[in-house]
Amino acid sequence: MAKGNSEGIGNFKLSFFQDTVRKDTSAKDTLLNDSIVNIRKTLYNRFSDSVKTTPDQLSLFPAISLQQYLKGQYAGLYVQEPSGEPGSVQNMFIRGAAMPLLSRREVYQAQPLVILDGIPLITEHPFAFDLQQFDFNRPGPATNVFANIDMNNIASVEVLADLSASAIYGPRAVNGAIVLTSKKPGSVRSISFNSYIGMVQRPSVTTINGKYENAFRQRFYDLYTTNGRYSDDENYPIYLSDSLNNVYSGRSDWTDLYYRNALIHGINFGISGGTSRANFRFTLGNTKNQGVADDTGIDRYSAMFNINMKPVPWLVFSAMVNANRLERDRNRYLRDRFAQVNYFPDLSAPLPPNKQYYADYLNQYKKGFDDNKTNLIQGFARIGVEFGKFKWSTTFGVDYNEGYRDVFYARTLLQGNSYASNFYGFNQRLMLDNKGSYDFTPTKNHQLHVEVGQSIQWDTYKYTNAYAYKGANDYIKINLLESDPTNGNYLNPLAFPRELTYRFLDKTGDNLLSFYGKADYTINDKYMISATLRTDGSSNAQPTKRWFVSPVVSAAWSMKKEFLQDNTTFSDLVLRASVGRMGRLNAYDNYAQGPQYTATTGYTGNLTVPGYNAIAVLTRPYSAGWIGYGIPWSYSDQIDIGIDAGFFAERLRLSVDLYSKTEKDLILGVPDYAEYGYKQSLENGMSVNNRGIDVTIKADIIKQNTFGWTSSLNVNHNSNKLKSLPRGLNELVIGNRLLRVGQPFDQYWLLTNDGIYNSVSEIPVVDGQPLKYNGIALQPGDPRWRDINGDNNIDNNDKMLMGHSLPTISGGFDNNLRYGSWNLNLNFYFNLGRKLINQDMANRFDFVNREGNSNISSVKEITFWEKRGDYSKYPMYNPWSTVIPYRTDQDLFLENASFLKLRTVALGYDLTKLLSRKNVKVSRLYVYGSVHNVFTLTPYTGQDPELVSYDGFDPGYGLPIPRTYTLGVKMDL
Repeated sequence: MAKGNSEGIGNFKLSFFQDTVRKDTSAKDTLLNDSIVNIRKTLYNRFSDSVKTTPDQLSLFPAISLQQYLKGQYAGLYVQEPSGEPGSVQNMFIRGAAMPLLSRREVYQAQPLVILDGIPLITEHPFAFDLQQFDFNRPGPATNVFANIDMNNIASVEVLADLSASAIYGPRAVNGAIVLTSKKPGSVRSISFNSYIGMVQRPSVTTINGKYENAFRQRFYDLYTTNGRYSDDENYPIYLSDSLNNVYSGRSDWTDLYYRNALIHGINFGISGGTSRANFRFTLGNTKNQGVADDTGIDRYSAMFNINMKPVPWLVFSAMVNANRLERDRNRYLRDRFAQVNYFPDLSAPLPPNKQYYADYLNQYKKGFDDNKTNLIQGFARIGVEFGKFKWSTTFGVDYNEGYRDVFYARTLLQGNSYASNFYGFNQRLMLDNKGSYDFTPTKNHQLHVEVGQSIQWDTYKYTNAYAYKGANDYIKINLLESDPTNGNYLNPLAFPRELTYRFLDKTGDNLLSFYGKADYTINDKYMISATLRTDGSSNAQPTKRWFVSPVVSAAWSMKKEFLQDNTTFSDLVLRASVGRMGRLNAYDNYAQGPQYTATTGYTGNLTVPGYNAIAVLTRPYSAGWIGYGIPWSYSDQIDIGIDAGFFAERLRLSVDLYSKTEKDLILGVPDYAEYGYKQSLENGMSVNNRGIDVTIKADIIKQNTFGWTSSLNVNHNSNKLKSLPRGLNELVIGNRLLRVGQPFDQYWLLTNDGIYNSVSEIPVVDGQPLKYNGIALQPGDPRWRDINGDNNIDNNDKMLMGHSLPTISGGFDNNLRYGSWNLNLNFYFNLGRKLINQDMANRFDFVNREGNSNISSVKEITFWEKRGDYSKYPMYNPWSTVIPYRTDQDLFLENASFLKLRTVALGYDLTKLLSRKNVKVSRLYVYGSVHNVFTLTPYTGQDPELVSYDGFDPGYGLPIPRTYTLGVKMDL
């Protein structure tokens, strides 16, 4: 049940739903509910509550992040988990992505708002990506900031998908909102204890060695070289050329050090109590989640405190503090390390697959450190008054997180070149919210609720980073961010040469000022109309377009009361609809002022250090793009039509929503102004549409005293389309993507592969000229790419839009079976209609172009010695061909990534009744065992169809999502 006036159509006052508004302001008020906030049981919440998983059920999953808890639980909410590495970032999208996901910036701008007890949580701004040249991990700890949610502290979770529900939270909730309400204090003393211990199981993998790799490559030499012997190839890698070298061609047992079975645990202890005038709740918790690969893991230490006080009948004070400390052990990928260091050593030989030699590498790694720590705190103080039907509240809230990453790599890892780095960054949101409401009863059976509100939010994002090369020795690991001006060397650490020490800092912020009014009108408990009007002013908007007005109107009609009052089949039948517009905030402050000077190019090759002859200067934003004047607010037009039905005394419950969301005036970089040195021009005018259907069904299939079976299914079908581009363009090429008006914007732009040319006679000839690829004549052994436009030349004009990187159908299927005090839960999760590019397999076959270069594409991890995929499905092209036959921009590597996962099997027993018969005073004692990530059914030939980047490419870097076994207990005293 949602709080307050927070959900438009979802929160209007209807007496026939037995409102829980507290009207007694005497000393008997227990403060179990905040009396200054209307807490109403509504059509929207009634059905959403009845068909969705409770936080108590979610807490059985040994998750470390909010995204993992919510995956597959809510219709329309899609969670993307690109890696099973504990504490890594996952993405969420409600009813599709709001824009083409061209970079991390768009991913950031498409995320829903997460709200904890009325506090809109801040996330890490992607502007720090400008520090590095590779789009892998954000600089700093790169820890999932939503790993601070302990589901044992949460009383309710709501996913608000349409504007009628989320409009009250303003433009930050334009992508939808996830509302978390923590457990409240009680006037009766209680103690809770929740704990589990478990094990993550190492995966079973097939390893290979140099002999296997030689045999794999030998087939290509036999076909496409004169003598068929790789030993005669002067460019053949040395590490594979000697078959008697046991370092590479001997035992491949590196997995003994890379994969592991690991213990995990979680514990949460809480106490609450007080009186009817003052009460509290306090919890402490610790969660340790270790990964199955690369010695990864995360520790979370948490504390939460809630307090309510009512010194006089008309005055209420409440406060909350949620504090967390996250300590993360990151992966040791070479790719991530080189991207961090901005330096590539000799890549001619990869890490050996032999355990002994791999252990030597790990010992060199342990000479340094990679410490990642994140501190997070949220809190609010709220004071409210209540005089009859008039209520007023003022809330001050804060959300703050800070991250530290301290890195040192010994010189033995980088060819005699040691490296040190220190990062500190914080994200801060302060908010002041004022809200007033009044309830009228103009005539009998007519109710009117009026609400006005004002809020202001101050956001600040900042980071400071420093790194240095060639330290004096591997024993001095210095703090490069030393800022004590009394220290004469604080800007010139003696351990590193001054000319090889670099420092960066950046800060950005934005303010949001909002005013809104809202009215809900109900007639005869059958008809309702709700209207919200708000205006928001953002400092990130241009001065001429500072404010945006957002109207939202919603209505509902109880057809049960209108037509089916005495019908026993229908226990409820409600039709509802909403339509509205909401502004979309600019995520970057450099959009606010039009053309400006910034730091974007540099003599060191770093993107954020401008200079001329080693003298720092300001430049125009050439690499970021030209920003003109007159850029308006982007906004979202949304419409939703829904029906909620209950049958057979609520044995069967159904909720269906049809929706359409159109994003307008989105900003997109259009390649232009190259003659002035610019990469692109950032312009508004892009429009996209998402439309689809959400269906949620819950049924009590068997409902008896001793045996019960409840089943619930949630399904979302979503399709997207690009409606327009800036300047009225019909299509636009950005990187490896083609955006075409009228087509889905999450498709891949690929050549169509029809096999292989085995001989010269198979290659088409037109006017004496053979078929070409970008002017290069195709030869036997080259791919048979389809000439779509028939011009006898394969190029970008022959690429087709195909597949979808986002699922067209997603959801979950949950079954709860009860027998006496036993309970069995089976939870399934599925994605359908989604495809991905198996880049991992493309890299394996493209060994000629990846071998021996000093660039990021040539990096070979220890997992290079792991057999993945189905080699037999790929033609044996000539890997030396200049057309690069194993390129990723062809449908050869496009695979069906649909899947069905049995995500959880949990068996529990409730000992409460047994203990009560023995006069043991326990409110609840529940023990359980569970298995997670049980199996996956998928046609995908890679390691896991979930382990994919936001752009739909599987580079093979996602650590496995492990199978986990847990034993747990939940106890209330």
